[in-house]
Amino acid sequence: MARIAGVNIPSSKRLEIALTYIYGIGPKFSKVICESVNVDKNKRVNQLNESEVIKIREYIDGNYSVEGDLRRQVSTNIKRLTDLGCYRGLRHRNKLPVRGQRTHTNARTRKGKAIPIAGKKKAV
Repeated sequence: MARIAGVNIPSSKRLEIALTYIYGIGPKFSKVICESVNVDKNKRVNQLNESEVIKIREYIDGNYSVEGDLRRQVSTNIKRLTDLGCYRGLRHRNKLPVRGQRTHTNARTRKGKAIPIAGKKKAV
């Protein structure tokens, strides 16, 4: 199992897919990394030799903000918005959708499970 950016990436998967297990690297950046390091993206992780793993690790460390650094950066951005008290910050603070989605219906992922209102019953 190769360890890149502090993450054990799965050894049985293709390199292109395995790199997406790192927070901050999606399918697009995974392809870019494989092309720039000149490693076949269809190669399995367990077929990589040490020099290829080291090249990939150094390229990611030099060019991308991933894992802990990226998580910290995102959380400080959200904290900055909430401290400012701007609209987006208030939405984050109240655990509501931030990007203009409707909340009358839907938004269950962000708001949590629906809670029934006590005492409100249908009229017969």
